[in-house]
Amino acid sequence: MTMNRRFFLGAVASTITTTAGSSPNAAHAQRAEHLPAQDRNLDYAGVSELRTLLDARKVSASELLEHAVARIELLDSRINAVVVRDFERARAAAREADVALARGERRPLLGIPMTVKESFNVGGLPTTWGLPMGRDWRAAEDAVAVARLKAAGAVILGKTNLAMAIADWQSFNPIYGTTNNPWDLARTPGGSSGGSAAALAAGYVPLELGSDISGSLRVPAHLCGVFAHKPTSNLVPQRGHAPPRTPALESNLTSGLGVCGPMARSTADLLSALDVIAGPDEDEARAYRLVLPAPRHEALRDFRVLVLDSHPLLPVASEIRVTLDQLANQLATAGAKVARSSHSCPILPSRRACIPAWCATLPRSVGLPNSSRRFMRMSQR
Repeated sequence: MTMNRRFFLGAVASTITTTAGSSPNAAHAQRAEHLPAQDRNLDYAGVSELRTLLDARKVSASELLEHAVARIELLDSRINAVVVRDFERARAAAREADVALARGERRPLLGIPMTVKESFNVGGLPTTWGLPMGRDWRAAEDAVAVARLKAAGAVILGKTNLAMAIADWQSFNPIYGTTNNPWDLARTPGGSSGGSAAALAAGYVPLELGSDISGSLRVPAHLCGVFAHKPTSNLVPQRGHAPPRTPALESNLTSGLGVCGPMARSTADLLSALDVIAGPDEDEARAYRLVLPAPRHEALRDFRVLVLDSHPLLPVASEIRVTLDQLANQLATAGAKVARSSHSCPILPSRRACIPAWCATLPRSVGLPNSSRRFMRMSQR
């Protein structure tokens, strides 16, 4: 059995889904019954599937966009994921994509509707990071990652909610309010990219752009049952992912801890998006170009997997431990080398000890303007 890293992650997710059981998706249950039957298959279609339909002219970019808009308008009053809507400009972009497709043009994301986390600058749209001081501020130009998605043909229809100052594992802020988990509206989708994960889980869009310092991509992906990738530091330029009313600096705010990364409903779509947004920023591109290495392993039996089913600071629910144990056993049966402990894992100190050390690694040495320094002090409170 051959399996690269992409398929390994997919197998893990499939195993978790199988062993953990399924919960009724509140958004899915409220699906618009008035939509034609063929449209209902679009709710959870991936990028590759939509790419095939678009290229074969079996569906238009405008039809995909209107389907996404209708689903958002139907469901999002209860979920509150897409908090900045740019539907009219998206309609124009979708029409342009259809013209390009008709003349035979092909690009990785041409005609694919998507949303991005509110913390990314999109020219003409608000960027607040959920902070009252950012209210009514609008970016003049797109962040680099957003510009690359648009250049690849993506139709950006809006921005998704986030934790205030992108500094929490839930998604509430005083500007946009609270985002709810589509699987259970009484629960959180996680944070800080919670609106992004919720939009994917609710079947609004197949692709999202988020960011991560200490779990902001990964935690919402876990809580909403979708996929996210935290890339290697500086793999994806962060220019334009900056607090409101601050310059779009090429240096990131977190001295290498923070990254921009894709979110999707499959590992294949993560790879497609990463191929689009990765690579040096304009100035750095004069010196080098990005060439990602091939996977180190192709067979599942060649992977080493560390399974940690307990945590010294937080209790783990019994159903979670049972599911992790079932996953570990299935991976071992498939040939992976599964370990339950490792000398490489340090004993975790208390959170009280961790926070000052974590904050000390942030942007003191980057030379940020005073406004950005004030922002970082606010995020530590």
